[in-house]
Amino acid sequence: MTSAHHDLTSHPWFFCGIGGSGMLPLALILKGHGAHVAGSDRSRDQGRTPEKFAWLESLGFDLHPQDGSGITGAEQTLVASAAVEDTVPEVVRAKEFGCPRMSRAQLLATLFNAAPFGVAIGGTSGKSTVTGMTGWIMTHAGRDPTIMNGAVMKNFASPDAPFASARVGQGEVFVSEVDESDGSIALYRPKVAVLGNVSLDHKSLEELRQLFGDFLGRADVSAINLDDAETAALAPHAKALVTFGITSQDAQIGAADVVEGPISLTATVLDRRDRSSHALVLKVPGRHNLYNALAAIAAANAAGVSVAEAVKALGSFVGLARRFDIVGTSPSGVTVIDDFGHNPDKISATLATLKAHPGRVIAFFQPHGYGPLKQMGHELAEVLARKLGPNDVTILCDPVYFGGTVDRSEGSERIVRLIEADGGKAEYVPSRDDCATRIVQIAQPGDRVVVMGARDDTLTVFAKDLLARL
Repeated sequence: MTSAHHDLTSHPWFFCGIGGSGMLPLALILKGHGAHVAGSDRSRDQGRTPEKFAWLESLGFDLHPQDGSGITGAEQTLVASAAVEDTVPEVVRAKEFGCPRMSRAQLLATLFNAAPFGVAIGGTSGKSTVTGMTGWIMTHAGRDPTIMNGAVMKNFASPDAPFASARVGQGEVFVSEVDESDGSIALYRPKVAVLGNVSLDHKSLEELRQLFGDFLGRADVSAINLDDAETAALAPHAKALVTFGITSQDAQIGAADVVEGPISLTATVLDRRDRSSHALVLKVPGRHNLYNALAAIAAANAAGVSVAEAVKALGSFVGLARRFDIVGTSPSGVTVIDDFGHNPDKISATLATLKAHPGRVIAFFQPHGYGPLKQMGHELAEVLARKLGPNDVTILCDPVYFGGTVDRSEGSERIVRLIEADGGKAEYVPSRDDCATRIVQIAQPGDRVVVMGARDDTLTVFAKDLLARL
């Protein structure tokens, strides 16, 4: 363990919102390095996902109610996202004690930069999958990496580690996704930087070009997607390059003979540097996953793993929880898929994967908040209307609401109106339970039901219960 790691583990930590998808893996990594970690979570106090918190307690995390009682002295560092209000009891107590405070992003960057060999995965879409794939290749190659992901990696999940959104390794490699939405990408000093795509999500293109260009400039080697015009234009910022792409003939790592199946994909990976070719078999479907695979192969290659070994490892990559995650097929022939789709880009990729094969699609969507719904309602409605056919149907329930002062006047009814205006078929059913009943009513053999939404672990339970009813 490096001395930087010792500094991180020599004092106690307290996580406000320890069950969150970004917090949990960081807590696991700190604990894995020997730190004392405590935390609280509003979801635990409200009785949501009790099995997750029971698992954390079984690992030796000290969990407290979110009432400030877990903050006991100035030596604790409080980890709280920037969005946490100053009125939260932990924040109040930490201020009284004069505890240092770190954001999720600052802590992740500190852990990442303390590792001898950091591989940072950036881009607007696909980061979690590329991180999972790269981490799996590195594990397969014997590098014993630490992996930080925002999603549960099914390859590392097991009955005693059901929420494996992190892997704690003893090797030099640290693989992490890095986020541009809050500007924290500027904090990382990677040996290998990966850039899959650049598109508008949270920031203007000017800002994104600056952030991603600097990101490439700080790395020893960059792996970039030449098929994405914005990404390719940033190539001059990189010190050294490994390039990938499907359509670009200049890409060092390319792909041919692509065959898309309903739940898999095969292709030939071409290494134009030594004219070798390698048969790739992916257990995750969709053309976007071929891009993710090429990004991971390029990333691992930039870190010293051969293309042949990377391609072989990906043959046993089984994907991430809630990323086109096939829950099962009912006796009557209805398939249920659990998916994290929540913005136009991600929903578009999911629907494109479904529509590449015959069969009706019933798309259920639970918006992840009133704010995001207001912001991207038009684009969202357009994707749902255009990607789905005349026989397909979208069903929306009310947005997820965890309390607070958000404006709730613009909800799911508006999206249904917009979908219909764009020529699509949609229904608004306020309660999620009633949506399940409605889906059971209309589902027919051969239908695919996709359950979409973010920031709510109970959607997976909803998908499993729905399958049982079908």
